[in-house]
Amino acid sequence: MSKNNSDLINIKPLSGFRVIELGQLLAGPFSGALLAYFGAEVIKIEPPGKGDPLRNWRVLDDGTSLWWRSLGRNKKCITINLKKQKGRDLVRQLIDGADVLIENFRPGKMESWSLGPEHFKKSNPNLIYTRISGYGQTGPYSHKPGFASVCEGISGFRYVNGIPGEAPIRPNLSIGDSIAGLHAAFGIVLSLLSRKTGGTGQVVDVALYEAMFNLLEGVIPEYDGAGVIREPSGTTVTGIAPTNIYRCVDKKYIVIGGNGDSIFKRLMIAAGRPDMAEDERFSNNSGRVKYEEEIDDALSCWCKKQISTKVLETLDLYDVPSGPIYNAEDMIHDPHFIERGLFESVKVKNKLLKIPAMAPKLSKTPGSTSWAGPEIGSFNKEIFENILGMDASNQKTLKNEGVI
Repeated sequence: MSKNNSDLINIKPLSGFRVIELGQLLAGPFSGALLAYFGAEVIKIEPPGKGDPLRNWRVLDDGTSLWWRSLGRNKKCITINLKKQKGRDLVRQLIDGADVLIENFRPGKMESWSLGPEHFKKSNPNLIYTRISGYGQTGPYSHKPGFASVCEGISGFRYVNGIPGEAPIRPNLSIGDSIAGLHAAFGIVLSLLSRKTGGTGQVVDVALYEAMFNLLEGVIPEYDGAGVIREPSGTTVTGIAPTNIYRCVDKKYIVIGGNGDSIFKRLMIAAGRPDMAEDERFSNNSGRVKYEEEIDDALSCWCKKQISTKVLETLDLYDVPSGPIYNAEDMIHDPHFIERGLFESVKVKNKLLKIPAMAPKLSKTPGSTSWAGPEIGSFNKEIFENILGMDASNQKTLKNEGVI
């Protein structure tokens, strides 16, 4: 293979694309992190001083969030004060030279700064202008603040989670933000593909509640076609049995998915209940759903008498889908996670920190982490000099004025 061909293979799929990230906290920055991981040059603009609030969230190490080191990976962080006209002028120049803009302010905010999509139609007609908000850029709710927790609720996602008769349960993650960020990254890549085939720039409008709405599977057609509202189902899944979480004698929980007809037979034989494996009542899913409680009682009784590892070993022998409920410590020591390269070590102030690798895995042009989330304004000099052509004297003046 020639040297040139070899070099091409090492180029990441988004190499050569420039992204300006104006978002803060989660949805916009997660989208930016995905793009940066796969090669885009992501210039993250933060307010001077404390920067993105995420830098100070949750567990801190030497004053900086450990979470930030993951979400800020591969980004070129600069500081510009958007409250000042000179700051907005600098941002406009950067956007004019970019392929993609990501912003997750409340609808109307960018327009109030004269930085809305219309302001770039002539100066940068190929711009992919990506907007992430709670409820989208249009509609009667568009003006509302869109926190992930609220948007997960109105999307219908929260309704189906939890114990019947009790308050809906939220995952202990900002899943609405992350899912919206995924949708934004997908929309950006689709728009870049469209641009390659002769299209121009466009607006990508991502709403948190719509991103979560996208996950509802058959909830809407089941209601419209049969008048059925899917209710919360605890640790099970409505209409599919058996699939549940079971507690073992060592007080650890495992997941068992035995909802295929042949799988169910193997499961019950493994659990010492060959009588149930051959019971005609349980021969298909509809019968198992009808007698779900009886099946779950049998499996619970079996698991309660054994340690979790023994149960899982037995189920593996019978080729039954099953697995442990992992926490962070379990994952970081698991040989499969390690073999699959799910952790990357990055240098943070002369220490190594493990952060998660990002999916999907690509065989020829994989993504990777080049550096952890950097310090505030650490790329100011590079970006202001190389892209905006600003000399040291101008930079000093703007810094003194509170612009950068």
